[in-house]
Amino acid sequence: MHNPVLVIHDAALAAVTTYEFPINERVRTLLRLEDLYSRVGHFAGRDDPLDHHAALLVMFEIMEVAGRADLKSDLIQELERQRLSLELLRSNPQISEQALDMVLADIEHTNVRLLETTGKFAQNLRENEWLMSIKQRSTIPGGVCQFDLPSYHYWQQLPPEQRRRELMSWLEPMMGIKDGVDIVLRILRNSAKVFHYTAKSGMFQQMSGGKLVQLLRVTVSRELLFVPELSANKYAINVRFVFPAAGSDRPRQSEDDVEFTLAYCNL
Repeated sequence: MHNPVLVIHDAALAAVTTYEFPINERVRTLLRLEDLYSRVGHFAGRDDPLDHHAALLVMFEIMEVAGRADLKSDLIQELERQRLSLELLRSNPQISEQALDMVLADIEHTNVRLLETTGKFAQNLRENEWLMSIKQRSTIPGGVCQFDLPSYHYWQQLPPEQRRRELMSWLEPMMGIKDGVDIVLRILRNSAKVFHYTAKSGMFQQMSGGKLVQLLRVTVSRELLFVPELSANKYAINVRFVFPAAGSDRPRQSEDDVEFTLAYCNL
């Protein structure tokens, strides 16, 4: 069963909620990184020492998730593949050449940035003994109290602007990966083929016939009290709408028909 990695509340369609279900590990990693980069930006942009502590912990998570040796090369290869595909659209009168040029410029800029990144991902953090001592202590419950790391306690009392500058200087060498992730996910989402379905008594099944799909997006009205659960393989897609579990209650499948849209995304 695929649990939704990301829930999107579309500002332009405030009446609906979209749940995203990655079908392979590659897309799952990209969605996790997108979420982590969003969180580190949120916490780093605030002033409280606790927010900057949270930003640092998320930075350590990014280091672990993106630390796979082949992630950078995977992104470079995918961006190049998308660049070649997009170049073929120049003769299509239905495609805005200005919009196409902007996407291609983003891809070129990001590819250059990724290629300029040498060594292991987040090597600047790994070589910083002070940061690594915080990372090590943060895995221990309550392990970053002021008596454990007095130098970290001192850092947290610095002016917010100074802490933020240092956070961003540590994060900057990791931003090439973020740019690559953003572009690939944007192209993936824009590839969506959307269909409207009804889940009879909260259950929907569709035989996929071996059709390749990398991301499924289930969109429902925000007025509904149901949450989709999805399982998929190359043979079939199953969507089940359940009431969210509250407390110790188990999820209970809807007995009503549920109208929803299902988007199939593939690079």
